[in-house]
Amino acid sequence: MTTLSCVGLCRQFGALRAVDGVDLVLPEGSRHALIGPNGAGKSTLFRLLAGGLRPSAGRIFLDGGDITHLAETRRAQLGIGQTFQHSSLFLSMAASENIRLAAQRSLGRPWWPLPCSFPTVRERVEQLLGAVGLSGRGEAPVASLSHGERRQLEVAVALATRPRVLLLDEPAAGLSPAETARLSELIAGLPRDVALLFVEHDLDLVFRLATQVTVMHLGAVLMQGTPEEVRVSPEVQAAYLGTGQREDLFLPREPE
Repeated sequence: MTTLSCVGLCRQFGALRAVDGVDLVLPEGSRHALIGPNGAGKSTLFRLLAGGLRPSAGRIFLDGGDITHLAETRRAQLGIGQTFQHSSLFLSMAASENIRLAAQRSLGRPWWPLPCSFPTVRERVEQLLGAVGLSGRGEAPVASLSHGERRQLEVAVALATRPRVLLLDEPAAGLSPAETARLSELIAGLPRDVALLFVEHDLDLVFRLATQVTVMHLGAVLMQGTPEEVRVSPEVQAAYLGTGQREDLFLPREPE
């Protein structure tokens, strides 16, 4: 069953075609990577799917329903979770408090600034801390966590909303090899009913985790296939070596 999909998705900034006619299908439980050189349009596509940007053309569907014009908050309520390139955590709060705020929203509890008194929420917070390898770190201020621990916490916060689709934008950016290995284990252990789409520059991580890969270049889909098909593709190798023409990003000028 298809969970999230888009058809003919486009986003222009003036004459710049940042995303150009992208079709994408995420079945339930899929592990799908989105790769491409810098400027390929990957992060823009993520923002379109999550609702942070409005498309210039095309449609986005969740469980078959058109969500193209829904706000980002409404899409989150419907089951699209996400992490960002740059941390969106509350640094002055404890790790558990960051998760608690998201868990209370998903469980229908009101926001409350005092220590949580709802057993269901407390249990969910402890469960998620353990799931991302942060057991015993719940009371630590986020500001005191390492970069890798913050990445793990961001995944826990996203999972606290009980998403059906999880969008991870460069989850391994800035991580050490040891932290990347822990993140890889975390992503591999995500619930199998959650469809995962992730942008990542670490191709070793991509080929280890993804079952399907979409390669973007100059705003468009260059190729979609299995990791092995992508790995041996001459077109993909050429894109990463920079042989594409960047002027192809721009729309032709109207005759004067």
